[in-house]
Amino acid sequence: MESVDTAPITPPANTKSETTRFRVLGAISFSHFINDMLQSLLLAIYPILKGGFNLSFAQIGLVTFTYQVTASLLQPIVGSYTDKHPKPYSLVFGMTSTMTGIILLAFAQNYAMLLVAALFMGTGSSIFHPESSRVARLASGGKHGLAQSIFQVGGNVGSAIGPLLAAIFIVPHGQSSTAWFALAALTGITVLWKIGGWYKDQQRMIAAKPKVPAQPNALSQRQVMMAMTVLMFLVFSKYFYLTSLTSYYTFYLMDKFHLSIQSAQVYLFIFLGAVAAGTILGGPIGDRIGRKQVIWFSILGIAPFTLALPYVDLMWTSILSVMIGFTLASAFPAIVVFAQEVMPNKVGMVSGLFFGFAFGMGGIGAAVLGQFADLYGIGYVYHVCAFLPLLGLLAIFLPNMHKASEKV
Repeated sequence: MESVDTAPITPPANTKSETTRFRVLGAISFSHFINDMLQSLLLAIYPILKGGFNLSFAQIGLVTFTYQVTASLLQPIVGSYTDKHPKPYSLVFGMTSTMTGIILLAFAQNYAMLLVAALFMGTGSSIFHPESSRVARLASGGKHGLAQSIFQVGGNVGSAIGPLLAAIFIVPHGQSSTAWFALAALTGITVLWKIGGWYKDQQRMIAAKPKVPAQPNALSQRQVMMAMTVLMFLVFSKYFYLTSLTSYYTFYLMDKFHLSIQSAQVYLFIFLGAVAAGTILGGPIGDRIGRKQVIWFSILGIAPFTLALPYVDLMWTSILSVMIGFTLASAFPAIVVFAQEVMPNKVGMVSGLFFGFAFGMGGIGAAVLGQFADLYGIGYVYHVCAFLPLLGLLAIFLPNMHKASEKV
């Protein structure tokens, strides 16, 4: 990975006069699409792996735990390091690690190899997310929420498409057909190499200009710590619930409504499509009305739907899951940008921390909920998780960033 020996300066918050680089945002969003589409294949073929390797729900949860906790632990480390030592071509390295994981997943002969494949895929995500989030911010032209939504929607669309592609190509042809998706990774590597060149040029331009520190936000250290803690709890609520659907929704539909694997994966695709649609709105709405309001509504607002979900028929299960996915997804772009504004000098570390924490909560959630499913049945998972969105009440403790900026 090529390094640029200059410490990056976080662009000032007030940069709306700059041009928003939509081509760069489109390219990084497309790369995010490929990355998360490949990552989602691991979750999408769980029914195949469960039958082929005679796995318990707890063992499936451990695969998810290995994948997501690897990303969780490494992402803030990667982000913090590249805040000081940018690596323009690190994104290429991350996609290469994901491609390695896909190939290992396709030809795994035992459970240990599945865990190794999950490890490589988690490593790929740990490198990709903090650096690509930084690229999105650099290309934002000051429209940070919009840029974050464009970037994240690519990943969510990829996550939605993955299960559908698995149902069409992998389920009929078996585990080894997963290897064909390495071609998508090669496409991503090509795009990311070009993005790396643009990123490198941006760092050189920043280094040539007088160093301008990030605009202060007038928050005390106590307020910063409170805001970060509350945001972490909200991410926990969002992703612990979200993993109940991404990891176990197909099993729930198959168990309760006796659907086939392919049919259940179509419903998962519909849910993940709603997640993708919701993501694109969270950032720009936050730019307009305030991120705190978006965070408050998108997490607490789904509580009525999650509480009703375990008691409804298939049609309403599908409708409620779409409403949950659409509303809940709008939170994360707002949360990430809010955190970046709380700590404007540490964009990479903050991005890595929140993407990593999200992955970690997903991994822990998958392991814990897998144990619940083994002990009490898959339906019990959704009775327990229904109350998680009530943690959205904690958003009342977030500072008003607009008022804070006026004090500067």
